[in-house]
Amino acid sequence: MSGATPRPLRADAARNRARLLDVATEVFTTRGVTVPTEEIARAAGVGVGTLFRHFPTKEALLEAVVVRRLETLTADTARLAAGHPPAEAFRACFRLVVERSAGKQEFTRALADAGVDVHASLRESSDLMRARLAGLLAAAQRAGAVRPDLGLPELVALLVGVGTAVEHLADDPAARERIFEVVFAGLRPR
Repeated sequence: MSGATPRPLRADAARNRARLLDVATEVFTTRGVTVPTEEIARAAGVGVGTLFRHFPTKEALLEAVVVRRLETLTADTARLAAGHPPAEAFRACFRLVVERSAGKQEFTRALADAGVDVHASLRESSDLMRARLAGLLAAAQRAGAVRPDLGLPELVALLVGVGTAVEHLADDPAARERIFEVVFAGLRPR
């Protein structure tokens, strides 16, 4: 039965899985990826056996957290893009991606160290996010808000670099804001 589709989770099991992902996301983001799974299960109000039924290893839990974060980010950028003019949507999504990137490097490094092929795990979600970013960029360029010579690879590199810079300035909101101002000024057409 290897080709069989997985059965849908019972309502209580689905709630437990969602709760575990919520708690694990919060704990891993605020305290790091070294937090024991037992603490995550306890914080989620379930037994460790329940955690391991859903996520057989800590790496499986971390991988699910990373995938979920990217899927949530993609959905949130879609909502922002739909609700704002192109220039505003581009800037808001740029900020959102940068602000939500906190901890991403630690997550992906921990997965890679455990032998998980992070790129394969995130391929589908990453492709969707890249398509969303390409659409935001193209719309902002058509609106004359972003320089026309900026391509998707450069945008992704900027997001990664600004994410790293902003993470280093976590305790200085004014400096973080200046980083965004400088980047947005540099992205405007000449």
